[in-house]
Amino acid sequence: MGSYRERLLVPVSYWLLAVPSIAFLGAEAWFIAGGIVPPLTLAIISLIAAVFLINWGSATIEVTGEVLRTGRDTLLLSEAGEILPLDEKQAALLRGPRADPAAHLFLRPYVKKAVYVAVADPADGVPYWLISTRHPDRLAAALGDAIAAGGPGGGGPGGGGGQSAGGQSAGGPGAGDRQSVG
Repeated sequence: MGSYRERLLVPVSYWLLAVPSIAFLGAEAWFIAGGIVPPLTLAIISLIAAVFLINWGSATIEVTGEVLRTGRDTLLLSEAGEILPLDEKQAALLRGPRADPAAHLFLRPYVKKAVYVAVADPADGVPYWLISTRHPDRLAAALGDAIAAGGPGGGGPGGGGGQSAGGQSAGGPGAGDRQSVG
């Protein structure tokens, strides 16, 4: 059974960059007002930044049983099609120029690699999930193992799910490379 869990913690550099940013914004309060306002402003800005970074860093990716969970969202693995681990360059293309506005994106700017999970029947309008991960090969393998263990014939309902063996399908991330003849 494919089991996987990853927490996308915010890097230390983000916390270190928050300190001078908060100090700069708090210093602005001393130009505007005096007394209790500047320290109160610093405390409020620090609290907001800490809550934001803690919330951002609490993002988890989990593969358990027949379910993929990314944050609060869930995808039944029986609905998954092609699964591809993406390197930094491929992930950047799917986050930017080749992104589908209807896709489900679970991204963090400090995690450059990703996994592409095609939705086998995009009836609800979501063609694929793009998930930031520090370990795309491990996540793709866990998804492939969970799908293989989950259904009849080893590939989920209808045998449609599974991990690609390296090629890309017509709807995969490389589909934009092909040109159709008019």
